[in-house]
Amino acid sequence: MPEAKFNTPNDTPHAAKAGAVAEAAAVATAAPLIGTWQACNKATRGIVRVEITEVAGVLHVHVFGACVPTPCDWGDVKGLAYATSVSGGPAVAFTAIYSFGFKDTIVTGLLDAGSLLVENYNTFKDGSGRANYYDRGYFCKR
Repeated sequence: MPEAKFNTPNDTPHAAKAGAVAEAAAVATAAPLIGTWQACNKATRGIVRVEITEVAGVLHVHVFGACVPTPCDWGDVKGLAYATSVSGGPAVAFTAIYSFGFKDTIVTGLLDAGSLLVENYNTFKDGSGRANYYDRGYFCKR
């Protein structure tokens, strides 16, 4: 069996020492992501609003797309928050996965100088012949 490769020393698993006291699990605290984020570009034809909440320690992402006369509600899904280190700390990014039956969408967000860069990766599953596509936009906190 080949030896596992890791990107950084922080990714390398460490063997537990005999008799060592278990430490509390490191977490990415979601607080910096929490809130309602509105598309900075009011003319977007993609995602117009992202609402991020935390319920009982679980991140929830609620996305709304550009529809007329009111935004399309994609629904609320569980997401994952990411810190900049395996030691945890304030979250700087998130991911969430939406499955609409005819397509799957991975939504990612990254805090960027006070804004939230939201990207989405779309894969069609309905045999329509449409190409997978990517979109992104900057979001301002309301």
